[in-house]
Amino acid sequence: MRLKTLIAAAALALAAPPAGAAPMGDDGLHKPDWLRETFKDMAMDLEEATAEGKRLMVIWEQRGCIYCKQMHEEVFPVPEIDALIEENYFVVQMNLFGDVEVVDFDGTAMSEKAMARRWGVVFTPTMMFFPETVEGTPKASEAAVVTMPGAFAKGTTKNLLTWVLEKGYEGEEHFQKYHARKLMESQQN
Repeated sequence: MRLKTLIAAAALALAAPPAGAAPMGDDGLHKPDWLRETFKDMAMDLEEATAEGKRLMVIWEQRGCIYCKQMHEEVFPVPEIDALIEENYFVVQMNLFGDVEVVDFDGTAMSEKAMARRWGVVFTPTMMFFPETVEGTPKASEAAVVTMPGAFAKGTTKNLLTWVLEKGYEGEEHFQKYHARKLMESQQN
């Protein structure tokens, strides 16, 4: 009986997500508390984000993505990063191979997987950041002020989220220079 109890406990421990990791949805994607359920209409999502005083961020993921898992288990749960996202970003999740309809800024409607091709998204996770307003009716890939493909460490992710909020993309300091400067400053403290 004791052996069965130990085996059952070990199985539960292996099946449980790590502490702080977001739960998984039926689609196999992580679902952190700060994620928004929307109609995936980019113009409406941008309008709602701006009305809340937040920046629109679209995150592309896929079932089984080890890099998405890394972000959701090691980076996003960091209290400072989690708070930065929760307080400042309106986050919409897209499934690289999903069938849910997405409406682009120009009114084009198609499935997530077709929209990923249209926007040139080929890697997960990919985070796309948008300005407070979008002039005209461009594709989202043209309207995005920054697109970050890949999983990055805590410091890089935190600095990117901060750089977008500070509108660093409008200035002369490229993100890589900003990030290097922030790393130097943190080492001096």
